[in-house]
Amino acid sequence: MPTPAADAHAGLYLGLISGTSADGIDAALVRFAPEGATPRLIAARTQPYPAPLRERVLALAQGQDTIALDDYGALDVEVGGCFAQAAQALLDAAGVAATDVAAIGSHGQTVRHRIGDARRFTLQIGDPSVVAERTGIVTVADFRRADVAAGGQGAPLLPALHAAVFAAPAIPRAVLNLGGIANLTLLAPGAAVTGFDTGPANCLLDAWARRHLGQPQDANGAWARSGRPDAALLGQLLADPYFALAPPKSTGREHFNLAWLDARLPAGIAAADVQATLLDLSARSIAAALRRHAPATRELYACGGGVHNAALMAALRAQLPGIALASTAALGVDPDYVEAVGFAWLARARLCGEPGNLPSVTGARGPRLLGAVYAAPSLPMSR
Repeated sequence: MPTPAADAHAGLYLGLISGTSADGIDAALVRFAPEGATPRLIAARTQPYPAPLRERVLALAQGQDTIALDDYGALDVEVGGCFAQAAQALLDAAGVAATDVAAIGSHGQTVRHRIGDARRFTLQIGDPSVVAERTGIVTVADFRRADVAAGGQGAPLLPALHAAVFAAPAIPRAVLNLGGIANLTLLAPGAAVTGFDTGPANCLLDAWARRHLGQPQDANGAWARSGRPDAALLGQLLADPYFALAPPKSTGREHFNLAWLDARLPAGIAAADVQATLLDLSARSIAAALRRHAPATRELYACGGGVHNAALMAALRAQLPGIALASTAALGVDPDYVEAVGFAWLARARLCGEPGNLPSVTGARGPRLLGAVYAAPSLPMSR
């Protein structure tokens, strides 16, 4: 992806995202220097969703809830308010004035991503007009739909950032985002950047823990380690056609959810054994995708919430002998905020008039400007 024009839009940008885990809003304050577009993380924090709101978001994202149009509109505004609060809380903690921030890149909350069938749409909520109005900062949002309209997957969108920040000139590397869904960026020297969603990372693990433990997650994978993977169940799960699809491809909770799992569960299997099998599913599907599409990879750098699951990281290492696995912290970027940094990056690209997608990743017909610009109340739309 071309580097945005250096001088015109240097300065501070703020990235916001709640990923497929929907556990909270990650906010990152990022500085771009005039001499180049490499971002530097200045401050970051995560603001959890209120528990009732998170449950409503998850129910909608997993296709478990059909809501009235009035309720959908109200939810869009409520989530937008939470995003504005997360932005303001980060600015307050960092001692930075809103007037010092060039723009916010607000991804919003994905509630549906239907790309694999004739419907072909992606939908994020979190009204960006609310974010712009309440923060007083120009807000760029709706990053995915332009790529989808151009025939692309609309995801993943951050391989361009990964290439700019994490690529090495002579080392085949990959970047692994372990959110609710896992995605890979493949960085082979001298080759086009590619990337795709591999399937579940944390979404099924978290959902099964909520059902059986009443907890938002299986901390460090301790519960999964107490069980034993069931080979027959694992085979049923890995037989899902998504895993065999060639890139470009993307997926979400509307596909990989508890209803999907329940339809494949044998009678009498212990809940802890299911959790162990789900952890194995995540590790094996990621490893198989990497071996199939980038067998020369020597280094793998992980980001996202899954880096804190010691059992998942250990399972990945066992599945990928000969590949050095570390978090992106080893390359100087906090793994919890790589995605939020990415949407600050994409906001800057949009204001520079530079494309934000990589057709080699998403399959779009060509480069596209990503995102719509929402003016702050005191600023002209031309900014």
